[in-house]
Amino acid sequence: MAHSFFSKFRQAAVLTAALISGANVAQAADDPMKVGFVYVGPVGDHGWTYQHDQGRLAIEKRFGDKVKTSYVENVAEGADAERVISKMARSGHDLIFTTSFGFMNPTLKVAKQFPKVVFEHATGYKMNKNLATYVGKTYEGRYVSGYVAGKMTKTKKVGYIASFPIPEVIRDINAVKLAMNTIDPSIELKIVWVSTWYDPAKEADAANSLIDQGVDVILQHTDSPAALQAAERRGVYAIGQASDMSHFAPKAHLLSVVDDWETHYVDTVQSVMDKKWKSRDYWGGFKDNMIVIPEFSKVIPSDVVTRANQYIEDIKSGAFHPFTGPIYDQAGNLKVKEGEVLPHKDIAGMNWYVKGIEGKIPK
Repeated sequence: MAHSFFSKFRQAAVLTAALISGANVAQAADDPMKVGFVYVGPVGDHGWTYQHDQGRLAIEKRFGDKVKTSYVENVAEGADAERVISKMARSGHDLIFTTSFGFMNPTLKVAKQFPKVVFEHATGYKMNKNLATYVGKTYEGRYVSGYVAGKMTKTKKVGYIASFPIPEVIRDINAVKLAMNTIDPSIELKIVWVSTWYDPAKEADAANSLIDQGVDVILQHTDSPAALQAAERRGVYAIGQASDMSHFAPKAHLLSVVDDWETHYVDTVQSVMDKKWKSRDYWGGFKDNMIVIPEFSKVIPSDVVTRANQYIEDIKSGAFHPFTGPIYDQAGNLKVKEGEVLPHKDIAGMNWYVKGIEGKIPK
């Protein structure tokens, strides 16, 4: 009797454990997918990080309680980034987006340590089986910006506030100058390197310095609206970066080159959910609506707007590419033959200035 009793007791215990285990498995299957973002600046920068966070919010809107998103802002590039990314991976995140060029090496290192976590890195070039890269073809928008700036300048001096000398920034500077050359090669492009992505005080100082040198149109590859606001105060024109900055300087603002990450983020989450995600190097531009110019200022002449829109349509259709030859480098060497397009790998790793740009690229 005792043996029979304990045998039944053990059977009941095993059955109960199995039911509990099954419930836990079911619960785990229903747990939301955890998606993390690592930002180099604050979500309120109204530029680069702000736009990435709009993409995060689009994920929440699309998937509801099927996902749980989180982010860490103001992460320094380097060791601090590795610590933050590693902590996210350890805390059960299924998918992690790291959104600055300087996060590339830390992301790769952590990705190798957590092979079951999916990572995507913005603007870099190092990949792994569980690490993809993605970038906007901002040079397409810069080309259109350069054309408009070239048409709007009266002093023949256009300014560019540059962040760091990485390929993305260099190719965008070159795209601006190439577009201006189609109008008048003598238009000068003055560049100020500020060695920061987000520092409103530095950005404003750079804008004022350029204006003091006779610049009357300013472009930027930094993330705050400070340059636009400085242009507004000084009575010159400016072009916004990453988000629509028109409301910060309604008189100075000519256009903004907007990075729209929403579609890519939603599609990536869906592919991970469907177990169809694969590592790739994704570049999105006008055609993919990843690069967008929402509107042109009414102060721009209608014929200039018409030509700018034609550039956009031709880039979308493939009829035109901003890096179509002939293109010469700063020293006068032919880099791209007439009618040919600079190969993608050379665009991705660009480390030289086109003809007509003065000064050297910082080391």
